[in-house]
Amino acid sequence: MSRGGTHEVTRPRERALLVGIELGRTKEGYEGLEGSLAELAQLCRTAGVTVVGQSSQRRAVPDVRTFVGKGKVEEIRQLVAELEADVVVFDDPLAPAQQRNLEKDIGLGPGGDPTVKVIDRSQLILDIFAQRAHSLEGKLQVELAQLEYLTPRLTRHWTHLSRIKAGVAMRGPGETQLEVDRRRVRERIAMLRKRLTEVSRTRRLHRDERAEVPFPTVALVGYTNAGKSTLMRRLTGADVLIDDMLFATLDPTVRRIDLPRAGTALLSDTVGFIHKLPHQLVQAFKSTLEEVRTADLLLHVVDASNDARASHMAVVRDVLAEIGAAERPTLLVLNKIDRLEGAAREAAILEAQRDDGVAVSAADDLGIAALRGRIDELLDGRMTRAEFRVPFERGEVLARLHRHGSVLECRQDDHATHVTALVTPKLAGQIRKALGGVC
Repeated sequence: MSRGGTHEVTRPRERALLVGIELGRTKEGYEGLEGSLAELAQLCRTAGVTVVGQSSQRRAVPDVRTFVGKGKVEEIRQLVAELEADVVVFDDPLAPAQQRNLEKDIGLGPGGDPTVKVIDRSQLILDIFAQRAHSLEGKLQVELAQLEYLTPRLTRHWTHLSRIKAGVAMRGPGETQLEVDRRRVRERIAMLRKRLTEVSRTRRLHRDERAEVPFPTVALVGYTNAGKSTLMRRLTGADVLIDDMLFATLDPTVRRIDLPRAGTALLSDTVGFIHKLPHQLVQAFKSTLEEVRTADLLLHVVDASNDARASHMAVVRDVLAEIGAAERPTLLVLNKIDRLEGAAREAAILEAQRDDGVAVSAADDLGIAALRGRIDELLDGRMTRAEFRVPFERGEVLARLHRHGSVLECRQDDHATHVTALVTPKLAGQIRKALGGVC
């Protein structure tokens, strides 16, 4: 196809062989190696990679040199040749040395360069984040996480300079280039951290501005692809991206939701969590996740149709604890119950009720009215009865109470209006501050 005198070249999709090992431990609480590899395959599809096969192994502990051992490496090498794979994706984190050894053992080309890429789940997730980030902050966060992941692996990108065996004035330049590259990466990381600090300061100012508005805040959290964006559109009518793939939403979105008793609230969508989420990403996205840590209410959205939902919920709780949001008031929302039938659906509804949550289908509007009612009830429960003495010349304060609170009683004397109202603690503090602490 020609456009403007140039030819568009369709890049062939890479072909991936997945590798996972089941270690002699179960502390991850995941549904098993089969489920983990299925999720890894979904991650590959999200990244635009075709999965052509998989290989698994059970070990007591990982092999220090290659993670899987000599015999399994030979099996992988043969599978790569048979399936014509371009990349081998490991489900667990690989040490830099293990990654280099695997690429070397699986096969080197005539020039001594690896013929097949070897990556791990962390590197795959980082690549997906790089594709999905659209805002300036998101792009900076992802690049920082990628460079921090890459730093200990830099030597593998310059091995062509060290393969020149012997020879005067040959070994030195390779080492020099490597040091130059390391220094450039360190400088880039420092620059990214500085820019992120500036962007985070701007985000904090915006958050402070929202704090001046007396609206409670609600944040959607959950495992990736649990249906948070669909639920946000259903609750607010917001035009947000909805896609049935992992990490469809990276950049946070804030929209308004109107409730009968609690009034207006702000609902924010956040990045989804995932099993074995790279630590670099959690650190890089901490400023974005600050929206979660400061929310008045968290909606923990869970895919009720996923057999691994218990482990998914555990992953979300772990990440919330890591960012300091474990103690925030939380409402469980079991989503996608439209995908369940009969006894399975009834069991999901009972599970939600047992945890004081709500079972819904954001796609079909099922249970959404009940969810709005629970959100309204929980936020309204935060309303406090307060009394204010508003001078006649401070009519804007009285108007604010009528607009953002629920005025129960008004009476006047010769100098002021005495108001009894149900307001949020945030609004009560703002009104008292506006009146100079005299209420």
